[in-house]
Amino acid sequence: MITRRSLLKASAATGFTLATSGLAAPAIAQGAKIRLGYVSPQTGPLAGFAESDAYNIKAFLDSDAGKNFEVIVKDSQSNPNRAAEVAKSLIVDDEINLMLVGSTPENTNPVATTCEAEGMPVISTTAPWQPWFIGQQGNPGDPSTWKPFDFAFHYFWGLEDIIAVYTGMWKQLDTNGKVGGLFPNDADGNAWGDPKNGLKPGLEAAGFSLTDPGRYQNLSDDFTAQVNAFKAANAEIVTGVVIPPDFTTFWNQARQQGFKPKAVTVAKAILFPQSVETLGDAGHNLSSEVWWSASHPFKSSITGQSSAELAADFTAKTKRPWTQPIGFSHSLFEVAANVMGRVSDPTDAEAIAAAIAATDMSTVVGKVAWNGVGVPPFAAKNVCKTPLVGGQWRKKDGGGFDLVIVENATAPEIPTAGKMEALA
Repeated sequence: MITRRSLLKASAATGFTLATSGLAAPAIAQGAKIRLGYVSPQTGPLAGFAESDAYNIKAFLDSDAGKNFEVIVKDSQSNPNRAAEVAKSLIVDDEINLMLVGSTPENTNPVATTCEAEGMPVISTTAPWQPWFIGQQGNPGDPSTWKPFDFAFHYFWGLEDIIAVYTGMWKQLDTNGKVGGLFPNDADGNAWGDPKNGLKPGLEAAGFSLTDPGRYQNLSDDFTAQVNAFKAANAEIVTGVVIPPDFTTFWNQARQQGFKPKAVTVAKAILFPQSVETLGDAGHNLSSEVWWSASHPFKSSITGQSSAELAADFTAKTKRPWTQPIGFSHSLFEVAANVMGRVSDPTDAEAIAAAIAATDMSTVVGKVAWNGVGVPPFAAKNVCKTPLVGGQWRKKDGGGFDLVIVENATAPEIPTAGKMEALA
C-alpha cells in the first residue's frame, strides 16, 4: 500500500539514537522525539471525557517512559467533522508517528477512518467496539461487506458486555422487565438501537422487552414523546446512550410528567460526578456501566500507580473528583510507549501497526492484547476487549455522590461494594 506515511519514510533521515526509557528503546532521528497525535474533545458537550487529558499527558511526559515523546493535542470541539480535519492536520502538517484518540464514536470514528485512509497507525478507546468497528464500515447494514483495518486498532468493551452488566443489575430488582430506550441519531445511538445488532436481541434473550420510540437529535429540548412512549409501555426501566445535557433534560421532564421508573441505567450521560450532582436528590441511585474506578485492581505500567493511587493523585493535583476516563486516557499513553518501544524505526507505519497487533500488556485498565479473545472473527484483528462492571450513584451524607460497584458477574476480579437499589 502506497500512502503518505510510506513516502515520508522513504525520505526520512537515517541517523538514529536510542531512547532511554525502561521499555525496549525505539530508534529515533538524532535530536528528534517520537510524535504522538492526540485528538480530544476539549470543548463542547463531550468535554467531560477530556477533563483528565492535561493531567495524564503531563504524567506521561514526566515519566521515564515519556522522555523521548512529544504529544500534539488537537481539540475536536466534540464535532465529528472537525475531528477528521484535525486528524488530517496532525498527519500531514505535524508529521506524527502514531495517533491516539478516545472519547465516544463521535471522536474515535472520524479519526480512525482518516488514519486508515492515510496509512497512519492509530490506537483508540472509550467507545464500544460495535459502534467503532461497524460504524466505520462502508455498508454497516451488510456484514458480508465488513473487512478488517490495516492501521486502526481499538480497545474497550462491547454491547454484549453492556447487556450482561445492565441485565445483571436489573435482575437484582423486582421489575416487570419492560425497558424504555433512549437512542440519539448518532453513531452510538444508531448502534445501540439497531434492532438486529444493538441492545434489543440481547435484552430479549435475558427476559426483558425494549420499547424504542425512535431516534432523536442530540441537544434536544423536549423529550415528551419519549416519556409518553415509556409511560404507555409501562416501562419500569430506562436505558440508552445519552450525552449529559440531554439526560438532564429528559430526567427533569420525566419527573415533572410523573414518570417514575424503578431503574435508570444509561451510558455516557452519568459517567461523571458533576453530571449527577447537577441533578441533586434526583441523581441518587441512577446507574451506569463502570469501565474504570479507583477500586479496579490494576496498575499503570508507566508510573506504577494503582488505580486508587492514580485517582487520588488526580484529585490531589486538580482538586476535582476522579472520573472514569482518567484510566483510559492514561492507558493510551501506556500502550503507545509499549508499542513504540518495540519498533526499530518510528517512521515505519507498517511496523508500528504490526507492533500494535502484537501487544500483550497489563495497564491501569486491565490487560490489552489484540488476540481476538471474546471478539467475533470479523473484528478479531482490530478489537481488544477490556472488563466492564456496573455501578450506582449514592448520595453521601456530607454532600456529593459515590459510585458504588454493584454488579461484577462478567469481571469478578473487580470487587463490588453493594447491591442494586431501586429508585425512590
